[in-house]
Amino acid sequence: MSCQLPLFSDAAGGRTSAPAVVPDLTEYDEIVANDSGGKDSACSTQQVCELAAEQGVLDRVTIQYNDLGERMVWPGTVALGQHLVDRFGVRRGSKELAQMRAAHYGVRFRVTRREGPDLLDDVARRKKFPDAKRRWCTSDFKRAPGLKLLTELVSALGLTRPAKILYVFGFRAQESAGRRKKVAVPLVRNATASNQTRRHVWDWYPIHDWSETDVWAAIRASGLEYHWAYDAGMTRLSCSFCILASKADLLLAAFLRPDVALEYLRVEREIGHTFRQDLSMADILAESQIKHGWELAA
Repeated sequence: MSCQLPLFSDAAGGRTSAPAVVPDLTEYDEIVANDSGGKDSACSTQQVCELAAEQGVLDRVTIQYNDLGERMVWPGTVALGQHLVDRFGVRRGSKELAQMRAAHYGVRFRVTRREGPDLLDDVARRKKFPDAKRRWCTSDFKRAPGLKLLTELVSALGLTRPAKILYVFGFRAQESAGRRKKVAVPLVRNATASNQTRRHVWDWYPIHDWSETDVWAAIRASGLEYHWAYDAGMTRLSCSFCILASKADLLLAAFLRPDVALEYLRVEREIGHTFRQDLSMADILAESQIKHGWELAA
């Protein structure tokens, strides 16, 4: 069962930002909203929390933050140095933003992570970086820990029937051709996460049909803090050095996090496998210094 429901409007008088499909949240035993701390997560979290409050089931919502490790995710400005504090002020990192949103809406907050080495250490162990066709970084470091959380939540319910779970993601069809294919419909059964005896899981993409303009209009209307990396010029907020990132974002990330870029370079040279087939971390560092006018410390 679903309905059409606009949740809030662009403060500048533009389109009303509303999910293409709005599920009846009272039908679900648990609602898990994935929040990476990024701009799209900010909007999907807002959509599900406001709808849950309206439907009287806010107590069923858990905001999940998947911790990929300090080297992978974007920290707050304090962690990266006084020069960024001077430029952007004291601003939160990805994890802190997700936790702030959970506190703002008064819902549970859970951090999931893969036990053991972080992604870069795993690259060194495997002797290869992930790529667009072999995204074991997503399956091992995001999807698997998330499924463990679903198992824990279902066990805590103690139901004598399969639990019905709504899994919420801030995916937008306009992000890329691949994402458009993945989120072809905004509400779909997740066969991988489901099983017949314990749980039936449905994925919901509440900002499925939103444009980037819609996202920023909603963020400004909400008044909630967003990540400083966008003000620095990043267009996406995933791993600091994501294999799917644009070249411009990678060059900027090397400028903002040169120490981490050097760690990638060390691993790249150690295993004899480049960060991307078309772009090595050595090239990223070299081009970043030219484009952004900085030099590596001797």
